[in-house]
Amino acid sequence: MIRRTREDLVAQRARLLAEVHMTDDELRNRAEVYALSARELSVWHTIEGIDYLLAGDN
Repeated sequence: MIRRTREDLVAQRARLLAEVHMTDDELRNRAEVYALSARELSVWHTIEGIDYLLAGDN
């Protein structure tokens, strides 16, 4: 089992957004209209998973 701290997840999320040169809102808006490249879609799915984990951490 891999364990990550909240800080690790937040940092990973920020790195992923930086990799695709988008803000959270930009990525979310492009995902809503199916306008993501394969790499951006992969980042989107990873961020959705991170957000799920962060929401459960509260």
